[in-house]
Amino acid sequence: MRHRVAGRKFGRSAAHRQAMTRNQVTALLRHGRITTTEAKAKELRRWVERVITDAKPDDVNARRRVALYVNDREVSKKLFTTYLERYRDRPGGYTRVVKLAPRVSDASPMAIIELVE
Repeated sequence: MRHRVAGRKFGRSAAHRQAMTRNQVTALLRHGRITTTEAKAKELRRWVERVITDAKPDDVNARRRVALYVNDREVSKKLFTTYLERYRDRPGGYTRVVKLAPRVSDASPMAIIELVE
């Protein structure tokens, strides 16, 4: 039974998983939309929602919490200017996962994760 067990491991070590998550959060906030596997997109959704929610107070502590997951200063600046204005009154649901056709090489289910307008 998997009661109260959250998160996917993806067959990677904890450090690799953490680095991958941070890179994907940064990439999604930079580009607004990325293509990845369906499982990674669904897992990434949890982290991006949390980062945007943590950024909403727009104080020093919020910037420090965001810096834990966003590796780039320009992306962080974009989050606190562009995205906070867009999501100021939205209580959640900042991302959308759209399923795609399976990948040709290994038939892995693919998806697009994007920030909603």
